[in-house]
Amino acid sequence: MAVCEVCFRHCVIEEGKTGFCGARVCRDGRVTAGNYGRITSLALDPVEKKPLARFMPGSLILSAGSYGCNLRCPFCQNHSISWSAEAFAMAEKAEILTPEDLADIAERYRAKGNIGIAFTYNEPLIGYEFVRDTARLVHKKGMNSVLVTNGMAELSVLEELAPYIDAMNIDLKGFTDRYYSEVLKGDRRMVMEFIREAVKVCHVEVTCLIVPGENDSREEMEEISGWIAGLEDVYDGDGSMIPLHISRFFPRFHMTDRRATDVGLIYDLADTARGKLKYVYTGNC
Repeated sequence: MAVCEVCFRHCVIEEGKTGFCGARVCRDGRVTAGNYGRITSLALDPVEKKPLARFMPGSLILSAGSYGCNLRCPFCQNHSISWSAEAFAMAEKAEILTPEDLADIAERYRAKGNIGIAFTYNEPLIGYEFVRDTARLVHKKGMNSVLVTNGMAELSVLEELAPYIDAMNIDLKGFTDRYYSEVLKGDRRMVMEFIREAVKVCHVEVTCLIVPGENDSREEMEEISGWIAGLEDVYDGDGSMIPLHISRFFPRFHMTDRRATDVGLIYDLADTARGKLKYVYTGNC
């Protein structure tokens, strides 16, 4: 039995069992990444799809994902490989790649415009050891490493990764503790602190998915955009320059009780955010 130190849950995991995320496992009395090198998805994507709008725009990046997540978003678009019963059932069948294997694949696609690797699809921070080991090799090849993450991890995890990560897109899914704890099963304060420290070490863009009836008010968007702009006290530059992506919700997975977010609302919230931020982007519109 051992305690996992990756996120706020600090799961106490019995020998041979996994924590809440489904990917961190206790082996020989210590917690390790059970999904280390187990790649479930691999694709060459436009960097804008991550989404990153102001990090090497027009480039392609090799996107790699594994399984497991420490949130339980009921609308998860990657549930089939992240945290659903289907995802955990297929986990043992996932292809195993070493950090060297994945870095070499990234380099082979360089001729097609690939700039590096984006760790995405599931939550990469719960398998940070593989991210760290691979990103280190990617840097040695003169390429970039990107994280697409929910940001729900201890700062010690960020410290491990910081020397090797060039850019992140971090979800700030809402600005109320109720939404984070009751709907997403997460911790808003941990995410905010992670973002606050991440802007010190690499390029950061933030994404907020707007779910009808949950986080769709102008007042909440004013709070989110104001908080991001206020990061100038730690950011090496103007906090209003941190990009924010505002995206539409679509009914899926366990949340099919409401309609897709109205396009007009997304544009309205984007205008609200532009009162505080220079770079605001609308997604899925």
